[in-house]
Parts: sequence; C-alpha cells; structure tokens
Amino acid sequence: MDHLMEKTIEKKVLFQGQVITLRLDKVRLPNGKEASREVVTHPGAACVVPLTDQGEVILVRQWRHPLERLSLEIPAGKLSVGEDPLLCAQRELAEETGFQAMEWHHLFSYYASPGFCNEKIHIYKAYHLIPSEARPDEDEFIESLTMPLDEALEKIQSGEIFDGKTITALIEVARQK
Repeated sequence: MDHLMEKTIEKKVLFQGQVITLRLDKVRLPNGKEASREVVTHPGAACVVPLTDQGEVILVRQWRHPLERLSLEIPAGKLSVGEDPLLCAQRELAEETGFQAMEWHHLFSYYASPGFCNEKIHIYKAYHLIPSEARPDEDEFIESLTMPLDEALEKIQSGEIFDGKTITALIEVARQK
C-alpha cells in the first residue's frame, strides 16, 4: 500500500473561517516528485432521519446560499470541536424540527468529498418522537414538513431532493425497511 501513499511536506493555511479552513499542502508523490493539494478542513457534521410512529419522515426546507436556492433536507448541523456526533444530531433535531426522540440508531458515517475535504458526516435514525419547541439558530430560517418515506424517495427521483447526505440517508432507511 505504501506505493500509493503521498507524504505531506508542508501545510500552509490560506484562509481560516468560521466553518472551514483552506490549506495549500505540498506533498511528495510515490514516484518522488512534489505536487500541491488544496485541502478544505471541516469539523464534521451530524444529521438525522426522524421517523414518526406512522413511518413518515420529517424534513426541513431551507435556503442554501452557495446554490442560491431552497433545499429539502434531513435535519443536520456542524459539529463543535470534540463534540459527540449523537449529541449534535439530537440538538439539531430539536432546534430544526421541535422534536426529541426516545430511540436513536447510528446508520453510518462517511466522508462527503475526500478528494479535497475531510468533512465526515455521521447519520442517525431517530424513532418515537416527542414534540418540543423548535429553536433554530438566529441566522437559520427553516420550515419543517412531514411526508411518507416513499414520497421523499420520489422527490429524489424528480430532483426536488438533491442534497447528498439526505439522498444517502433516505435510501439507506428505505433499504432497511
């Protein structure tokens, strides 16, 4: 395997933001030559597929500025440094939908785009929902909606749901059904 590995020679921070850091790394390739790698670092995220007792899924609709359009997604949020992903998912469910869940299952974790970014996304499924009060962050404008899982899957096929974590999570929940 060593014949495939790159060795980092230097890391240079180009930008430090509230959500991401952009680095330019210098690496030594397996053939001995040097190359540059642009790297986005991100603390990671946790998200949840909340399922009602009737088997419906709760999604949130929100504006996504980089795309300049609304997006229909599962509740999700950025991890604080060192935060337990389950606690983050629980917080985001309450903040974005106004529900808490009595039962939680970790579905899987994955790297969103490992070619340039280290963001790891942790996906949970939540059952036995209890109404509470939605408390979105002051810069979040979100509406939640409930629909049958099959309808959400149709929205993937039609392109109305286009968010990667949402597509991946909903397909896995449907597969487990």
